Amino acid sequence: MLAISPDQLSLWVSQVLMATDMPESEAKIVASSLVQTSLWAIDSHGVSRVPHYLNRLTGGTLNPRPQLEFTETGAATGQLDGNHGLGIVVCHFAMEKAIYLARNAGVGIVGISNSSHCGAIGLYTRQACLSEMIGVAFTHTDALVVPHLGKKAFFGTNPISIAIPSTIVDQPLCVDMATSIVPWNRIVNARRDGGSIPRGLAVNEQGEDTDELREMVALKPIAEHKGYALGFMIDMLCGPLNGMTFGPHVTNMYKDLDRNRCLGSLMIAIDPKRFAGGALLSQVVTQAIEEVKAQGEAILFPGEPEYKSEKHRRKVGIPIESAVALEFSHWSEKLAVIAPEYLSY
Repeated sequence: MLAISPDQLSLWVSQVLMATDMPESEAKIVASSLVQTSLWAIDSHGVSRVPHYLNRLTGGTLNPRPQLEFTETGAATGQLDGNHGLGIVVCHFAMEKAIYLARNAGVGIVGISNSSHCGAIGLYTRQACLSEMIGVAFTHTDALVVPHLGKKAFFGTNPISIAIPSTIVDQPLCVDMATSIVPWNRIVNARRDGGSIPRGLAVNEQGEDTDELREMVALKPIAEHKGYALGFMIDMLCGPLNGMTFGPHVTNMYKDLDRNRCLGSLMIAIDPKRFAGGALLSQVVTQAIEEVKAQGEAILFPGEPEYKSEKHRRKVGIPIESAVALEFSHWSEKLAVIAPEYLSY
């Protein structure tokens, strides 16, 4: 296993993105977001996705210079057309607009259309917390999850994130979870790295449980009918609400490389000061964290595993699987960018 320092990795990601004609300011947003995600050990959505983004950027199905079109549709609502830009850029901009609306109206809700894969959506809910807001975010994906009692993929992994400020500014209470048992990128990474996925998380073509990576075609929803129902609702809020399609009609992330993703998302910012407990909310959140953790050292609050991982990885570097390192080397050569320097891990 190799590793790269966060600063080195951020610099390299910025440079390869700029080599595809992405503006420096937006390349830095994407780089910092992906490196932050990897620091949190959410490796399914971190820097290992860079080669895929580069494939789409150089292939023409991601717009390196999207003209984002934002329309205020009400005192607290807005619609953003992402112009087929990289989802991380689009969602970052959308949450900024949601925060702006919330400062005036108490809540800001921004729907997104014509976007693409936006990485870990906990990025955007934490973004709201940095502005002393509560953040809520949804997005949808292509069909990767079987309905409860179904046998074929229909909805995506359709994640939800909620973040609430605590007294530690960069450590809000945060849940960021797919409505499938695991993210599909966990399967992708396991296939690439020679890993394994236990039985009970994914199914084969016949809709049967399997632990054979090559046979896995779809994931199962969390908590059976509950995860299925939640994923259904999120798809409606992200796709049809924003004029986008749903479920099996969504462009496949890895197979349909010649087509735009056309994804929708929903970003929400809520000003806690507009509510009775808002002035003391962050203090009470911290109190609740301290009280629940008093039950034992093994008890972690939502978001804490990521913060612990970040502390560790900032010291030792971000681990890079050998297969990913080869992809980084390939793209460095192809785009005439100096490859990052590796550390031992």
